[in-house]
Amino acid sequence: MRVWVRWIALFMAIPLLFLYKANSWDESGEEHSDFTIPPSGKAMCGRFNLIDSPEVQWLCESLGISLQASHTSHDIAPGGRIAIIHDSEGERKVSEAIWWLFLDHDTLKPNYKYASFNSRSDKLDNKRGISYKPFRESRCIIPASAFVEGLGDKKTYHMIELEDSAIAFGGLYKAHLKHDTGELVYSASIITLPPLSPQWDNIHPKSMPLMLDFEDGELINKWLDPEFLAVEEFESVLEPKIRKPMKVTRINKPSKWDPIEDAFLLKS
Repeated sequence: MRVWVRWIALFMAIPLLFLYKANSWDESGEEHSDFTIPPSGKAMCGRFNLIDSPEVQWLCESLGISLQASHTSHDIAPGGRIAIIHDSEGERKVSEAIWWLFLDHDTLKPNYKYASFNSRSDKLDNKRGISYKPFRESRCIIPASAFVEGLGDKKTYHMIELEDSAIAFGGLYKAHLKHDTGELVYSASIITLPPLSPQWDNIHPKSMPLMLDFEDGELINKWLDPEFLAVEEFESVLEPKIRKPMKVTRINKPSKWDPIEDAFLLKS
């Protein structure tokens, strides 16, 4: 009797094994373990905004680009439309992208099986990961004014800004060809770093977004250059640090951005 029970358990487990494999790899054989796949309410940088301001205008001037009114938004959630700054045939270009790196192959809409709005830095060298190739060939900058971090308890949220500065998230992007129209559709993710402790222990103890110093011309030139393959030079950039003072304000609901406490500064 015990033998039959073991055989029945084995046959029941086989479909589950195939289901696991089907949800871990896409049709191209790429692994999706490089994504940040958080439980509900614990998403790193699950919202940000981009508002026209002197700080954003300085970012544009520093990077030699222009943003249109259509690129700005007071609240951007995963799967929404964002602006990315990238290289196109040797020139810097601003394109609209979907904030979700992995798209459905047929619809070119976010594949919600995988939470791919963030890409973990510790998976960028995984040759089977979907971020491996973009990290080497299609890096981008995602401009922002502020972003929201949640503690994970579904009630504690903070708005993060850089003091007197816009934000240049370090991102990855992919270009997809829309077969019925021939146009390119871009998708993108924000790179996430290991947690910044102890400064962020009461803000988001899981991770923090990569924020580049857009005034560092040498760094930005290398980051946006698709032919620059010596990614080991970015190791110091991928270390969690406070490079510019951060203004932190506790807010009520992430989608409302309503301050409920006075702001405080985090300094390096």
